[in-house]
Amino acid sequence: MLRILQRLPTRFVLNVATLGRLGRSRFFPGTLGAFAGIIWYTLGFWNVTFFQFFLSFLSSVFVGTLFCEEAEIRLGEKDPSCIVLDEFCAMPLCFYGVERFTGSISMWKILLYGFLLFRFCDIVKPLGIRSLQKFKGGAGIIIDDIAAALLTCLILHITAPLFL
Repeated sequence: MLRILQRLPTRFVLNVATLGRLGRSRFFPGTLGAFAGIIWYTLGFWNVTFFQFFLSFLSSVFVGTLFCEEAEIRLGEKDPSCIVLDEFCAMPLCFYGVERFTGSISMWKILLYGFLLFRFCDIVKPLGIRSLQKFKGGAGIIIDDIAAALLTCLILHITAPLFL
C-alpha cells in the first residue's frame, strides 16, 4: 500500500493507531479498543441509513488500515497488540441493523452482548478467521477484526431475540 501517512509525525501516527493510552494499557488493550468502538458506533452509526452506515464504515476502515499499516512499520513489529484501531474500526459492523431489536430489548443489553461476542470471535478467531492474519500490512491487521465483527453481527441477529 502507498505510505501516504509517512510524513506525519511518529507520535501522531502511533497515538491514532493505539487510541492514545488505550492501546498502551498493560491490561486488555484490545478490549479497551473494542469498548471505544462501541462509543464510536453510538456516536456515528446509530440509526443511520444503509448508505450512511456503509460509507462511514468503509471510510473508517480505509483510514484505519492506513494508520495501522504505518504504525506497524514504525514499530517494526507485525500486528503489535498496542494497535487497537482495528478493533475500534470493526466494532460498528457488529451492530449493523440492531435498531430493530430496541423495541423489545434494552440497547445496553444488545451492546454488552455484541461486545462480548466480538471479543470472543476476535480472540478465538473461529471459522478460518485466523487465516486472514496472513495478509501483510494494514489489511492484515484489520481484516480479521472485520471478519470477527461480521460473524458477531450474524450471531447477534440470530441469538439476541432468543436470549435477551
